[in-house]
Amino acid sequence: MTSKQRLDASETVFFQRELEAVKSKTYDVKYPELKCRRLIPVSFDAGAGAESIVYQQYDQVGMAKIISAYGSDLPRADIVGKEFVAKIKSLGCSYGYNIQEIRNANMAGKPLQSRKAAAAKRAILQKENNIAYFGDASTGLVGFLNNPNVTQTVVPNGVSASPLFADKTPDEILADLNGAANFIVESTNGVEIPDTLLLPLAQYNYIKSTPRSANSDTTILQYFLDNNGYIKTVEWVNELKGVGNGGVDVMVCYRRDPDVLTLEIPQDFEQFPEQEQGLEYVVPCHQRIGGVLVYYPMAVNIVSGI
Repeated sequence: MTSKQRLDASETVFFQRELEAVKSKTYDVKYPELKCRRLIPVSFDAGAGAESIVYQQYDQVGMAKIISAYGSDLPRADIVGKEFVAKIKSLGCSYGYNIQEIRNANMAGKPLQSRKAAAAKRAILQKENNIAYFGDASTGLVGFLNNPNVTQTVVPNGVSASPLFADKTPDEILADLNGAANFIVESTNGVEIPDTLLLPLAQYNYIKSTPRSANSDTTILQYFLDNNGYIKTVEWVNELKGVGNGGVDVMVCYRRDPDVLTLEIPQDFEQFPEQEQGLEYVVPCHQRIGGVLVYYPMAVNIVSGI
């Protein structure tokens, strides 16, 4: 019987490590997209030094009448104005690294500093996104969904006695979608024409995958986009789930235009020089935000109960 060569313990460990395939790519935790900047027009106009944002709105008043050739009592036309003020607040975050972390990252070839910077920026953008939709009651910042300058309506019940999309027929859902847009057009006598509709993810998926009818290969969503005439974009937004009165889901129909609404960011994300604190270097991060301003309330319709 011939003897077989065996590796000792230390050699076995070395051999196993040699066989390991270490991936250079890391598989980081994923987070939902922060959509506020894409769905709400952003304004940087106020400037980093501003403490508040003031805007005016004017209306025309007066009525003409038939007069005689020598009439001197001409009715007067004029303008009346209102002034609105929005606060601006700072957002802050920081990240840091010590001397040994720098040396460890350098030796391993891992971008430690850039990952920490990305984490700090994500933290500020997450807060920005939350304020963009819901405001911040403690500081008086106002968001898109709790803005006092938006119109609030409610979908009717369907034949099932429920307002939920999941309980309605395709025709009833289409009536709700068209109704959200038509309400804006009709209530403003055609002055405001909406172009965007936002839905919670569950309702978006439902109309995207449900046929228009039993004999149709067109979905409710595609039929709506092809036939509504106003809405050009339909998108899902996680923040619309459960935000209506009583915890119901909502959809939002509006004209996506900076003349209608803006997310005010007087100072975008910035990093300051690192500050040495003992054996650690801390990098302060900063941003300024003024919430969401809605200039024309009738151009936005938040519809509850879907």
